[in-house]
Amino acid sequence: MSGRECRAGTGLLPSTAVLELTYRCNHECIFCSCPWYASGFEQMPETPVSEWKGLLDALALQGVSEFAFTGGEPLLKEGWREIVRHAGTLRVRRPVQGSSDDGRPGLHLISNGRAMTDDDLRFLAGSGVHLMFSLPGLETYPEHTGGGSPERVLSLFEKAAALGSTATVGVTVTRRNLHEVYSTIGEAFLAGAGELLLNRFLPGGRGLAHWRHLTLDRKEAGRMLDEAEAALRASGRRGHVGTELPRCGFDASGLVRLQVGTRCRAAHQFFVVDPSGFARVCNHSPTRLLHWKEMERLWEEPHWRRFALHQHEAATCAGCASSHVCDAGCPEAARMVSGLPARDRAILFEAIARRLAYEPTVENRNRKRLRPNPVAPWELRVGPLRVYFDVKEEPRRTVTIQAVGIKDRSRLLIGGEEVELR
Repeated sequence: MSGRECRAGTGLLPSTAVLELTYRCNHECIFCSCPWYASGFEQMPETPVSEWKGLLDALALQGVSEFAFTGGEPLLKEGWREIVRHAGTLRVRRPVQGSSDDGRPGLHLISNGRAMTDDDLRFLAGSGVHLMFSLPGLETYPEHTGGGSPERVLSLFEKAAALGSTATVGVTVTRRNLHEVYSTIGEAFLAGAGELLLNRFLPGGRGLAHWRHLTLDRKEAGRMLDEAEAALRASGRRGHVGTELPRCGFDASGLVRLQVGTRCRAAHQFFVVDPSGFARVCNHSPTRLLHWKEMERLWEEPHWRRFALHQHEAATCAGCASSHVCDAGCPEAARMVSGLPARDRAILFEAIARRLAYEPTVENRNRKRLRPNPVAPWELRVGPLRVYFDVKEEPRRTVTIQAVGIKDRSRLLIGGEEVELR
């Protein structure tokens, strides 16, 4: 999937629209970032098929040339074939790589594969749809998805290849499946997958309840990249990382077949339309913007402009010479977990994983017990950031992050408000 950048004042949307056809899903993935699996996100009535067609027409007129159908699980949407079929009849304003010479859009479908039938595969192959199937591990597949089997997904790669369809394997890497990244990618390629989309776990949706146990620290993220690169070299394939990484957080010198981005592409190269027809900057974001019928006014939305123009600031990255080419990770994941800008997220997550995983109650220069206060009994210092946490030893040791703040001279700010610890 490729995208041309969206520019202020052109009246055009980003070239790729990710269309969430339904809220429903037949998996319960612990890493899922769909915002409706977290509290506070209202599941409004779903957009009917007839309205999806009008939405597609409107997006094509506003510069969208790639449509990616997802969910939830898109195959659970009644009438999904009719929606895909209509998209294939459109003519787009600016063909991109992957689109045919006659101006038809690029079509993609992202699925867990559980409801996919042989007839569905034949329909998608005949419609020229590029497929992506999620494979978050082999032995850990049931743990990550709540059901199904990796063998089922691998068989779909074989069947798609037999039909002449191109299929990408989507691998979300967590701390739980890191040990089998190489074998997961390798088995997918042996089964017939053509490309790799690698995603490190980012908090969002259902994943917010598990992020402390699933998030990779910097060393683990480096191992993820090395294992993926090795698998790509062994298979002669190529891949890319869909979730951007901070430039200072990895060594790109050994990456030949794996492409890693450092800039957030939300509202810049792609955007999302949710099942109720509202735009969001990305699939992680819980912030609904305008309904599709008002989408020409998206540039009036401050939240949209902040992402489209890369207006992300961070205290920990102040003065960094790479700030013009690096957003230090996912801005929305950072905001959901800590309320902090994106460039503080990588440093914060790594420090939590590295300094609180072992001996969290041993005091040192950056970790100390506080006097009684209404926030938390422990403080972890990470540059100007402050992590306030509690530790329960029984029935097993559990570290709970109560709050994250930033120290501004003598002031402590938590959630943008000044707090005094007494």
